[in-house]
Amino acid sequence: MKSNYKKIGEHIRLVDKRNKGLKVKQLLGLSISKQFIPSVANIIGTDMENYKIIRRNQFACSTMQVRRDKKMPLALLHEVDEAIISQAYPVFEVKNEQELLPEYLMMWFTRSEFDREACFHAVGGVRGSLEWEDFENMQLPVPHITKQREIVKEYNIIQNRIALNQQLIHKLEETAQTIYREWFVNGIDLENLPEEWQVEKLDQFTKMKYGKMLDSELFLEKGYPVFSGYGVRGYYSEYMYEEPQILVLCRGVSGTGEVRLSPRFSYVTNLSIVVEVDNPAISKMYLYYFLRNSDLKSLDSGSAQSMITTSDLYFQDAILPPSELQMKFDKVANTVIKEIEIKNTENQKLTELKDLLLSKLATVEN
Repeated sequence: MKSNYKKIGEHIRLVDKRNKGLKVKQLLGLSISKQFIPSVANIIGTDMENYKIIRRNQFACSTMQVRRDKKMPLALLHEVDEAIISQAYPVFEVKNEQELLPEYLMMWFTRSEFDREACFHAVGGVRGSLEWEDFENMQLPVPHITKQREIVKEYNIIQNRIALNQQLIHKLEETAQTIYREWFVNGIDLENLPEEWQVEKLDQFTKMKYGKMLDSELFLEKGYPVFSGYGVRGYYSEYMYEEPQILVLCRGVSGTGEVRLSPRFSYVTNLSIVVEVDNPAISKMYLYYFLRNSDLKSLDSGSAQSMITTSDLYFQDAILPPSELQMKFDKVANTVIKEIEIKNTENQKLTELKDLLLSKLATVEN
């Protein structure tokens, strides 16, 4: 072990401040992606005075089920000055920020190698919890504070660029949605459609198929994205579709009935139905936005497991404007989609650069 490696426990201390008098109102949860999120817990009848207060530059973590999740949920609070969090979560802070920056420590916690080590130390059967003492005994390199500031600055430049691209992507998506609604929704009387507009069942001009189940053990660190509709779940050596496909989420805890576009050169899982346009007179982009603006969630079977079938979708009505108008929209929408793809590709490269920077932390020198 290099001389600048130190135990985590040498640099942190537990904090246990309770919400006496209910002074703090904002309740946060902790995600497996190492972020604070608005809590969805049912707090009716709960004694909120027993919840822990967490303040800016303090950490919260979960040591439960680390082995099962193969990650240790852990986050640094920087979005707000203070909030409250479940009493089940240990809250801790850096003892001396002139020796160890909280942001640098959070970078270390973000590394996949950290999660693997945490998983290795986790005990208690299949779910596997991590003992606090074992967490404190894990080590990290602690270079001079000036070096830490340089590393954090470089990391934040990448993070901020990714965040800016995400904002641009969101604005581009809003632009395409606004154009669709102005051309095909606003001022249109569904009971008395304009001349040359038609209504047809989806089975008249589409083909539908389910994605394929893929064992997560086959996932790779790099390759073609495995897309469930809920997001990229991993990477694989093969792809199913070269072009983006219209997906309807057909299974899942939430989101069933929502519509997505898959990435290029992707493998689509069985959580989605692929809707392929089978008529050159129908615009793929028009159909995508039409379905996005349709109430497909109402097709959910309502059983214990949310589900929509191809049979449900095939017999849905689609409003079809004249082909010329659809194709005009297709060109506009494709221009927007291509810009989104450029930003997504840039973010993918930035993420790879960020991961490279995180991996180099293990060998950082003063």
